[in-house]
Amino acid sequence: MDFVDRRTALRAGLAVGAGLAGGALLGGPGAAAGAGRPGAPAWRPSGRPVLTHGVQSGVVGPGQSVIWTRADRPGRLVVEIGRRPDLRDARLVPGPVLDAGGDFTGKLRLRGLPAGERLHYRVRVTSLDRPGLASEPLTGSLVTGPPTRPGRRHRADVRFVWTGDIAGQGWGISDEFGGMRIFEAMSRCAPDFFLCSGDTVYADNPLAETVTLPDGRVWRNLVTPEKSKVAETLTEFRGQFAYNLLDRHLRAFAAQVPQLNQWDDHEVTNNWYPGEILTDARYTETRVDVLAARAAQAFHEWLPTPGDGPLYRVVSHGPLLDVFLLDMRTYKDPNDGNTYADPRRGLLGAQQRAWLIRELKRSTATWKVIANDLPLGLIVPDGAAAQEGIAQGDDGAPAGRELEFAEILGAAHRAGVTGIVFLTADVHYTAAHHYDPARAAVGDFSPFWEFVSGPAHAGGFGPNTLDGTFGPQAVFVHAPPRANTSPAEGFQHFGEVHIDGASGALTVHLRDRDGASLWSTTLPAADR
Repeated sequence: MDFVDRRTALRAGLAVGAGLAGGALLGGPGAAAGAGRPGAPAWRPSGRPVLTHGVQSGVVGPGQSVIWTRADRPGRLVVEIGRRPDLRDARLVPGPVLDAGGDFTGKLRLRGLPAGERLHYRVRVTSLDRPGLASEPLTGSLVTGPPTRPGRRHRADVRFVWTGDIAGQGWGISDEFGGMRIFEAMSRCAPDFFLCSGDTVYADNPLAETVTLPDGRVWRNLVTPEKSKVAETLTEFRGQFAYNLLDRHLRAFAAQVPQLNQWDDHEVTNNWYPGEILTDARYTETRVDVLAARAAQAFHEWLPTPGDGPLYRVVSHGPLLDVFLLDMRTYKDPNDGNTYADPRRGLLGAQQRAWLIRELKRSTATWKVIANDLPLGLIVPDGAAAQEGIAQGDDGAPAGRELEFAEILGAAHRAGVTGIVFLTADVHYTAAHHYDPARAAVGDFSPFWEFVSGPAHAGGFGPNTLDGTFGPQAVFVHAPPRANTSPAEGFQHFGEVHIDGASGALTVHLRDRDGASLWSTTLPAADR
């Protein structure tokens, strides 16, 4: 094959992170296949390596991808990738050594991939003490982004799905209720990639073995030691991600659909912010900064992230789409009444705010999707007097964290930026919000949409109240009749975005757990 040459292969083999310092996962060093389940056997040093949690791929940018796996013992990651499903044309690319310091996880960053194609890959881990002995292979596939500057007539369609909030509020994997079957429904959409809008795990929501549902049925959770208490140690944070991959639907989805992952609060603990000291009696480690550092390490070890630089970044997906991934947690100011007048404070921080304005102005993509893990206009309280999100319930001029977004939206408007769409999750229901300066307390921005989806597999809540500062209107809402409805009762959601290559029009479907479209709209391209 010609798309992974020798230089690329060698470079890719060095451009990986196999993790940082820490202990072993579930059940001692290198738990074997089925790790996390009671009674999993220990690995034998002389035996064949076993890949314990499937394979995943991550979106990096044009011509690049990340391949991830985990083994049950030290070994070297090896990837074969090609155009043919049978991999008879595959090129072998050596990867890093997986060891205990990275919890036996490893990632291989591939460059020089062809644009706009489905590629197939095969993953093995080879033994370090017995050359030639390798694990049974696992296979997957991924779709690379389209060419960045094709002719207008050759623009390819773009399709992706998004949701968030996985295994929250005590609802874990229950095979009797179909597991996390929303991932099977998302797979049927044949997306180019998956955007997880935060709460990739629930490190602060322990699982009970059984939960009685309102109709008398019993929900039985698969429970592991790491999911039996709030996560505090590095091993416990790693166990949150390992747990989700025990679900067959999620594991199959991850092997076929590349990911873009954000983090929000539950990767660490509910509604956290830097510098916070917890008063929750469940925690012996009360310094949130310590917990967040451990959570971030597990996040990068167990998800196919690029592993370098800040969490916020822009990912270009051909001429039709740029995705702006925000980090609304790492630089967040303390949760208070959110009515201050200081424009230097906020969720994003000065550097990320300047980056977003700069990159929105630079973008030539038809659509600029801003992935905000906290909704823009919904009021999300943190207790009686504090606010977790951007809005605070005052419909007047921007104040508090709203000042950040007034600056961003105003700068984009004055620069003539078009095609801005916000995608979010967090509030555990699905909705479509249209924002218009004609309804707003501030007029210096262009009309735009924000689409909300989720949860993927967690308690259903909502709806929340909209703050009128930016003139939102709830055009569609689908929320449960009571708080913390189980996945067995429905009200699990994902969104699908399709951008037509010929017209540039963007269509959004808000779908339920089974993939049925609850509501949709099509937005025309401004540059046509």
